[in-house]
Amino acid sequence: MTEYPERTELVVIAHNMRSAYNVGALLRTADVFAVHTVYCTGYTPYPRQRDDTRSPELISRLGHKIHKSALGAEETVRCLHHPGISALLAELRAEGYTIAGLEVDDRAVNLAGYRPPAKLALLLGEEVHGIPVKLRASCDELLEIPMHGTKDSLNVSVASGIALYALRSG
Repeated sequence: MTEYPERTELVVIAHNMRSAYNVGALLRTADVFAVHTVYCTGYTPYPRQRDDTRSPELISRLGHKIHKSALGAEETVRCLHHPGISALLAELRAEGYTIAGLEVDDRAVNLAGYRPPAKLALLLGEEVHGIPVKLRASCDELLEIPMHGTKDSLNVSVASGIALYALRSG
């Protein structure tokens, strides 16, 4: 029988999200569930970074949008931009993280019965298309939220809240 830790160390990877408002909502949710770090990869908007090379106008515009839904969590949650998703996944694996994609997929396991390992990186994908098939293949596990109604997907920030709650409750 596998022993599970009292408290899983969670990180979240927000890959190719378009909406700064979704990023803000994710940061607020990450604060509530004590996520260690949120990584923004691909074209996901992100708050001001140390040594940020983006234009001051872009930093300000995105920062304002993120703040509208984060309500200050952008100041309390460690949020880092990482330019390459493959390199980040390799780094996290080297640090002992299991990579779990949140996605509707034939090989996904029901989130309700999932017991997280000591270190888990939760990968979230695009708002419309989710996690690309090639990136799903690089996940150690896929998790899904059971859908009982007529819709087969949720807003990514809503899905992350459900997933983080389940991962902290399990």
